[in-house]
Amino acid sequence: VAATPGKTAFIAQRAEAGDETRLSYAELDALSDRLAVGLMRLGIGEGDVVAFQLPNWWQVPVLHLACLKLGAVSNPLMVIFRERELTFMLGLAATKVFVVPARFRNVDHRAIAMNVKAELPAPLHVFVVDGEGAEAFSQLLPETLTAEERGRLAARRLSPDAVIQLLYTSGTTGEPKGVSHTSNTMLSNLVPFAERLHLGADDVIHMPSPMAHQLGFMYGLVLPVMLGASAVLQDIFVAETMARQITQEGATFTMGATPFLNDLADYCLSTGTRTPSLK
Repeated sequence: VAATPGKTAFIAQRAEAGDETRLSYAELDALSDRLAVGLMRLGIGEGDVVAFQLPNWWQVPVLHLACLKLGAVSNPLMVIFRERELTFMLGLAATKVFVVPARFRNVDHRAIAMNVKAELPAPLHVFVVDGEGAEAFSQLLPETLTAEERGRLAARRLSPDAVIQLLYTSGTTGEPKGVSHTSNTMLSNLVPFAERLHLGADDVIHMPSPMAHQLGFMYGLVLPVMLGASAVLQDIFVAETMARQITQEGATFTMGATPFLNDLADYCLSTGTRTPSLK
């Protein structure tokens, strides 16, 4: 933020809504401050779990950075999960806050979240992106912060070994396991990775993989912020859209599971589309 306040940090497009949000590093910092204070006013603090079941929207990096500023634990959850998985995962983590979209891909995520809330023994605050009234996500973004609240954020210094993320395994052979990550466990991978591929602040990272998977989270959120680079987030994968975003934004790096890369390569070969910025 100090070095490049006006530089674009994240470009997030919502395919169904047809809109785009661009956040500079200064805007990302200000929004995550506001969200951190909004969570603080709910009583969220060190070690509390904040879960979010969101597509690759701008709210994801803002939520994670707000959690870092509080010492809270980010728990990204895949949008394909329904009542059974969510009741188990939120219950196991004693989750305090749960953020969902109102709707995504014709699924009423608000209704699912309310069903889960009713099943959990501990209180759960549910906030809804595109929601209304007291449950609207915007309620977590106060317009004004007190000097005391700003001071509490500025004074916090997280240990590199503090747990900052909870990520569930797939649960293919039993109940999913909640894996705890620290800054050190993530950066032990990302620092040498960036060095090996010569990635730096001038790179533009395109991320089609869900940020509720560790691939999307680490390489589409943690890596660009670590580098001071820019990231382009895709919420619904379509090869044509990915190729267009790469070209328009000058993306230099992407990372995804084989189907993403196969489909991108097939689309570019069949249409003669070039992606010259991609290294």
